[in-house]
Amino acid sequence: MKLNISYPATGCQKLVEIDDEKRMRPLYEKRISAEVPADVLGDEWKGYVLRITGGNDKQGFPMKQGVLTTGRVKLLLSKGHSCFRPRVKGERKRKSVRGCIVDANLSVLALTIVKKGEQEIPGLTDKTVPRRLGPKRASKIRRLFNLTKDDDVRQYVVRRPLAAKDNKKATSKA
Repeated sequence: MKLNISYPATGCQKLVEIDDEKRMRPLYEKRISAEVPADVLGDEWKGYVLRITGGNDKQGFPMKQGVLTTGRVKLLLSKGHSCFRPRVKGERKRKSVRGCIVDANLSVLALTIVKKGEQEIPGLTDKTVPRRLGPKRASKIRRLFNLTKDDDVRQYVVRRPLAAKDNKKATSKA
């Protein structure tokens, strides 16, 4: 089974492949949004706590929160539901989704680090990826950087550089 582990504090994610069934057993019978200790993954994960955020089964069907089964069910999904993107206004569709309980039939399990352990994990907790997009509204920029009304918000705008093309100089986009 593959584990897609993300660390929101740095913006990094890592795909870990675990073939040993015994190491995966403590994750079985847990539901989405359950928190599990990561000690079972190895010694470098000691002290880490992971939250189950989703996954896909071997045929590619996504896990859906609130479907309390390990198998697949067909649900009538509409706008606002996870696992469905409407193409037309008012569209509803009956789609197969997998239950929210983890078992051996998953191919990928998505996990998020909730609590960091003692050791750094290479490629996940040791480096940071800069934000590609930041907030545009001044009040949201103030909230992100803990600014007061007196501070100049324009200095804190997250900008993305654009390459030069056709006799124009390089610019940046907010």
